[in-house]
Amino acid sequence: MLLTLENLPFLLLGLTAAYFLVPYLQRSHLRDIPTPSFAAFTNLWLLLQCRWGVKYVSVDEAHKKYGKLVRISPNQVSIADDAAIQSIYGHGNGFLKADFYDAFVSIRRGLFNTRDRAEHSRKRKTVSHTFSAKSIGQFEQYIHGNVEEFVQQWQKMSDLQGNPKTGYVSLDALNWFNYLAFDIIGDLAFGAPFGMLVKGQDIAEMRKDPKDPPKYVAAVEVLNRRGEVSATLGCMPSLIPFAKYIPDRFFYEGMQAVENLAGIAIARVNERVKPEVMANNTRVDLLARLMEGKDGNGNQLERAELTAEALTQLIAGSDTTSNTACAILYWCMRTPHVLPKLHKVLDESIPKDIEVPTHAMVKEIPYLQWVIWETMRIHSTSAMGLPREIPAGAAPVEICGHIFKPGDVLSVPSYTIHRSKEIWGADAEEFVPERWDPERITARQKAAFIPFSHGPRACVGRNVAEMELLVMAATVFRLFEFEMHQEGPMETREGFLRKPLGLQVGMRRRRV
Repeated sequence: MLLTLENLPFLLLGLTAAYFLVPYLQRSHLRDIPTPSFAAFTNLWLLLQCRWGVKYVSVDEAHKKYGKLVRISPNQVSIADDAAIQSIYGHGNGFLKADFYDAFVSIRRGLFNTRDRAEHSRKRKTVSHTFSAKSIGQFEQYIHGNVEEFVQQWQKMSDLQGNPKTGYVSLDALNWFNYLAFDIIGDLAFGAPFGMLVKGQDIAEMRKDPKDPPKYVAAVEVLNRRGEVSATLGCMPSLIPFAKYIPDRFFYEGMQAVENLAGIAIARVNERVKPEVMANNTRVDLLARLMEGKDGNGNQLERAELTAEALTQLIAGSDTTSNTACAILYWCMRTPHVLPKLHKVLDESIPKDIEVPTHAMVKEIPYLQWVIWETMRIHSTSAMGLPREIPAGAAPVEICGHIFKPGDVLSVPSYTIHRSKEIWGADAEEFVPERWDPERITARQKAAFIPFSHGPRACVGRNVAEMELLVMAATVFRLFEFEMHQEGPMETREGFLRKPLGLQVGMRRRRV
């Protein structure tokens, strides 16, 4: 048939139908799995959920409606079954990170977004010693120093701005947890804090090239936008080269944020590795450990690779911690019996003349640990299902009674798993730190708790993050008390992480 103006509409209609039908027909073995809306025909449904910041909600609602298996794109199935965690994320299964992670590459691939197994093993060998028990113990001094600065700033605000009648000063706790987390990771990863606590402001230096003059950006805002746009483009990686041309400011500003975030790492690494700085360096921080690291052939990280890994640490160690700290405060405030118990155990365990306790003083306080674990369960900072692909040439895999083949992408949605009444009981939607009592918690519940993911691609910085949260939470709840200054629940939005949008509280010094 010749192409004419008369048959052009039919040709376009046919091409459009083929565009949606071909991906669907190629995965015929997935046709029996229920799907929300048009998700089985195109990645567009998943992309839109991410664009609106509600992917974890939409996927959770789909599971409540359709069951444990839900097809959320032509080749991706979300599996809301804790029995699938080991199968999808465990050691030795051969699954690969999906092309979703291509959207998170900026300077070059790092430990987080490397998809090749051999390359990941090389990088992990180079980076893993950075998080050894010895290294983590040496990192505590930097955490401690920044928490001390945090206390000084809040004390100053309480003294100068507190209500004359109540003593409370009104503030957005999320902002201050962001400042603290960024200053800690700046100190750990780049040799010095960003200075956000001292300034009371979200600001960081960036350079797109080490030789460029410095510019200054709002780092927290940049990180949030980068997470949102990368998670969205990860749903349809073919759009990545064209993202800045999409007529939606979300994408243009997001791609600018990707460049700016890389620029922050470039600026800080450039400052840290100057010969005059290195000549007098006595620090034992993350960057020092990364520079010492060697792969199996004895090779150290090149400058670009070093910067990429430092950027990974900046991303992984900043808003994950601040989001969780904010959620801890929110859930403790809205659950009446929690704060009195916390005050009691902290007062008993920390000497009166100590403002910021050491990790050793607080790591063995069970109730404090239960509060942190329960927050990570009910809030699920990483709420999405992290996608894993069955590689070409692999044998078909049976999971939850269904056969999956090479090219299929599988994920377990942590938000849904962490709130499953089948796993956690009828009170799964409630904040109950006591559920973590060793006499009460079950083996199944422990295995279903995946805030740091699971298996060989799990978070290498888990021990540092838990040290930070223990010291931060112990300090905040022992020294300060709070009242809620906002109505309704704490609102959140999902990028790569599920982030609080703010938490307005009144804060004053507690009389210990």
